[in-house]
Amino acid sequence: MRVLVIEDDLEHATFISKVLSEAGHEVATANDGLSGLELARSGDFEALVVDRMLPEKDGLKLVQEYRDGGGTTPALFLSALSDVDNRVEGLKVGADDYLAKPFAPAELAARVEALGRRTQQDEPPVTRLKAGDLEMDLLSRKVWRGGQKIDLQPREFRLLEFLM
Repeated sequence: MRVLVIEDDLEHATFISKVLSEAGHEVATANDGLSGLELARSGDFEALVVDRMLPEKDGLKLVQEYRDGGGTTPALFLSALSDVDNRVEGLKVGADDYLAKPFAPAELAARVEALGRRTQQDEPPVTRLKAGDLEMDLLSRKVWRGGQKIDLQPREFRLLEFLM
């Protein structure tokens, strides 16, 4: 999973990147809110890990602007601001999760994995295949070529499905 870490403290960013890389993720970093928002908007990431206190644009404003612009990538706030009001505020602006610093590395990795699972569950299952003018509806078990229905035996249907 591709994860964007937006953290201004180089030492923290390096540690977070190491934890997530060791958990099998591809990690990119940004060290301020403006560049973080720009990278997040590129759409190349499946999860965002955002610090609350960032230069140029704080984490709350970053996530809020990202959501207001239609961004849907799950976001996790990772912050030293850990009281209930701060966590609630972070979730209300659009974060999907909030983890207080200091944190256990295994918990961070598990929470990022959970964000990835939520994203995968939101994707609708593929029920229709198309190759050129050949179309297959997996639910109704029907096939068309150039708009003409083709009758197939069950084994033929499964074979065509595999090939498509």
